[in-house]
Amino acid sequence: MLSDAASLAALWAARYRAGMAPGGLPDEAMLRHLMAHRSVRAYRPDPVPESVLDGAVAAAQSASTSSNLQVWSVVAVKDAERRGRLAELAGGQAHIRQAPLFLAWLVDLSRLARMGEARAHATEGLDYLETFLVGVVDATLAAQNAAAFLEAQGLGIVYIGGLRNHPEQVARELGLPDRCMAVFGMCVGHPDPDRPAAIKPRLPQSVVLHRERYDIAGEGEAIGRYDGADEAFQCEQGLAPRAWSDVMLRRVAGPQSLSGRDRLREALDVLGFALR
Repeated sequence: MLSDAASLAALWAARYRAGMAPGGLPDEAMLRHLMAHRSVRAYRPDPVPESVLDGAVAAAQSASTSSNLQVWSVVAVKDAERRGRLAELAGGQAHIRQAPLFLAWLVDLSRLARMGEARAHATEGLDYLETFLVGVVDATLAAQNAAAFLEAQGLGIVYIGGLRNHPEQVARELGLPDRCMAVFGMCVGHPDPDRPAAIKPRLPQSVVLHRERYDIAGEGEAIGRYDGADEAFQCEQGLAPRAWSDVMLRRVAGPQSLSGRDRLREALDVLGFALR
């Protein structure tokens, strides 16, 4: 069994594929837990206990929320038929069907709208982009807290951005009111040991960490090295070799690369978001 220091060094090597973990990192237990994250897309059928779901929501609600507005909600979906329909709306992702629990994380301005209506109080501030953005940020912070808790229970998760492929249909499936939209989903379940997930390399810290001012010196060279690490990971997983930078540029090449999400602004209008 690896010592704590050796375990952290192994995780660091898996995440960055280069260099040694710096010494003296604080709270190594928490860092080891977070660095062990991997996207799990194969699950056993065992259900996720309600107590674990309760804990995940408690963790989510313990995340920071702008001005304490708490403009997010989550829908827990266990019904197999509903998960199947959501899987199709998200692009035919089979792991949504397989995971025993699916969480749809929502930007939810509807709650404050209902409060305002009940008290005959103005809520015009809900119609501005700022408030919508607050809801997206709040939902994201909440979901990541929940993800860290769920992984601490030995469960696996994977985020599903495909819920934004067809926002109106997803809203109907989940019974969402106006001013409420699924920002992303999350599959949750016990990882299938016969189909283990691996830690995917990330960009070097030198690319994402800037000190005092934004600095692109050395960025191209560092991304080139990362392309090699990512291609090696692909080969290890039995996947087609590719350069990360090529794939990412194809994903932002134009509206045709956005899996239907190029019409998100239109969908937001339909779902009741004014976004002034």
